[in-house]
Amino acid sequence: MSSHREAPEIAKDPVADSSDLYAFVSPDKPDSVTLIANYVPLQLPSGGPNFFEFGDDVRYEIHIDNDGDGHPDVTYRFEFTTEITNPNSFLYNTGPIDSLDSKNWNRRQFYSLTRVADGREHRLAHKLQCPPCNVGPLSTPKYAELVRQATYSLSTGERVFAGQRADGFFVDLGAIFDLGTLRPFQQLHVAGKKVFKAEGEPVNATDRMNVHSIAVQVPLSRVRRRANRYGAADRASVIGVWTSASRRQVRVLGDGAAADTSAGPFTQVSRLGNPLFNEVIVPMSKKDLWNSLPPSEDKRFAQFVEQPELAALLPALYPDVFPNLDKLSKAKKPRADLVAILLTGVPAGLIDGFTNATGDVQADMLRLNTAIPPSRRPDRFGVLGGDLAGFPNGRRVGDDVVSIALRAIAGVTVPLVDKTFRPDAAALAVTPGLSAADVTAPFLGNFPYLGTPYDGFNNPSASS
Repeated sequence: MSSHREAPEIAKDPVADSSDLYAFVSPDKPDSVTLIANYVPLQLPSGGPNFFEFGDDVRYEIHIDNDGDGHPDVTYRFEFTTEITNPNSFLYNTGPIDSLDSKNWNRRQFYSLTRVADGREHRLAHKLQCPPCNVGPLSTPKYAELVRQATYSLSTGERVFAGQRADGFFVDLGAIFDLGTLRPFQQLHVAGKKVFKAEGEPVNATDRMNVHSIAVQVPLSRVRRRANRYGAADRASVIGVWTSASRRQVRVLGDGAAADTSAGPFTQVSRLGNPLFNEVIVPMSKKDLWNSLPPSEDKRFAQFVEQPELAALLPALYPDVFPNLDKLSKAKKPRADLVAILLTGVPAGLIDGFTNATGDVQADMLRLNTAIPPSRRPDRFGVLGGDLAGFPNGRRVGDDVVSIALRAIAGVTVPLVDKTFRPDAAALAVTPGLSAADVTAPFLGNFPYLGTPYDGFNNPSASS
């Protein structure tokens, strides 16, 4: 998964679990960047009567580093409150919800948005409203209209939305976590040879699941540091993005007469930059620690990027399929290509016309060169497919980040730093076999880009 349930402790706290992060120059408004942070993963659409929502006791933040030190220069902070309109009803709604002020809607969520920059906090908006969850055709008959009402354009130039969306991340979880099986190659698996006679059809395990998204579209001038020019080769054009969730240090449970209370400073419990970093790179014993630290501390984990466990596992799981990768892994030579992609950005000179380097500080951030315009014909393999506007240059909603990451780990990107290395033929084709076409809810062409959430009436279970 991108970051769904990626660490032992956060798996027990889904409301604070950062599951996906997207950052891209807006295709419909190229003078802005769109940042989308997803939380509360793997939502069953029919999960009532207590439908999913953000946590009132969680501080959600999207951070932007524009000088390469691994610390935030700009932060957008979202804080939520929930109101019940009818304390005597157990129902989420008592009739159709046709507007955000509908009297039929019993449990509503609001949020404030604060921008933190140059050490100062500026509250941009207060009591903006989230739309309801997509219950079904009788309860939420015109859901797109509710989303329109819950999408706000602020006087400071930002556009913002917070609420439920369809999960756009596509991944074959059932296969990957069954001893690293890739269904298109399952008959070549060391154990699969005894079970499978031919390749299999991939399954998108997150399809027909929902998430809660925080999306903000920001003018480029509000995220980039001041500079005389912003060309594709200029460091000032590159930003690093990550998201986090924090809770108060102390929580005291009420005794029936008193309500629960939280106190103390906020402590980070979840974060996410590059997809799959904590999921695949960080070892199990350090995953919770990684979630608690800022990106500026990621030099602690550089050894796991330089020698990723998966690079050694692929030749073992698929004998004779990755002989060149096997030799590379056994040589214990640090993977400078992965360090560049994940921790420092790709320096100029490795890929024609492209760089998203932020400097020498090793930090897991989703790096975006904001001077590279959106692609008219996006390639799902991003930079690996010759599309410089895609992952790992930021991340768009349709980018096939699992295949890109697998191919990079399998050795496709090693020639960027070692011209003598020849990737295995399989490395150029390795994939779980999924694409954006395997997401039932179509992506939108404009803000907030992720598709309409699945409703519980028509999607009673993820496997239906």
